[in-house]
Amino acid sequence: MHDSYKNLLTIQSEIKKEFDRTNNKSIYPEIIAVSKTFPIEHIRPVIDQGHIHFGENKVQEAEKKWKEVKDKNPHIKLHLIGKLQSNKVKNALKVFDYIHSVDSYKLAETIAKQENDLKKKIKLFIQVNIGDEPQKNGINISETEQFYKRCKEEMSLNIIGLMCLPPINKDPVEFFLKMKELKKKINIPHLSMGMTSDYLKAIQNEATFLRIGTKVFGERS
Repeated sequence: MHDSYKNLLTIQSEIKKEFDRTNNKSIYPEIIAVSKTFPIEHIRPVIDQGHIHFGENKVQEAEKKWKEVKDKNPHIKLHLIGKLQSNKVKNALKVFDYIHSVDSYKLAETIAKQENDLKKKIKLFIQVNIGDEPQKNGINISETEQFYKRCKEEMSLNIIGLMCLPPINKDPVEFFLKMKELKKKINIPHLSMGMTSDYLKAIQNEATFLRIGTKVFGERS
């Protein structure tokens, strides 16, 4: 058994224990195996064992790496977890099944237009600037509910959840808790949060998509 798949099985076991321990009533969390920068040969053992969800940061890398693989493995779901520029939306919609980084009205409007042109709907997450950090993208927590309503009502976007990147060097729990509260306030089903270093804490706060890379595939060179 390949190391990457062994790692994935270990993570799955830890998730189940934590989910059961916390008596979590939310949707059972999915692992997004974050494969950014890794060549497809490195990811193949996990694909071959039937894993479904994979994450990439860049549209161009995903196009080159995944088109043929997805054609042969139509069950695979690809998640864009990095910043999306408006001029890359059309290409992103062709290769990705989920976008986790809807962070402005301009981007939301561009996605709506391109979805209409391509006759395709994909699943979207609003990126919340949960730490109110000026250097980070995302919707301010106080504006998220209104942004969500406009995206749904005016643009007919399929917004299924919220995503966050907590501030570095701070305990993520306070920010995960804010996301959990915001999820309940808005009444939205999914939370995309938790990475290699903190995914068990994210599960405690009802994360439904965990973005885990290093613990699956190893350190990036």
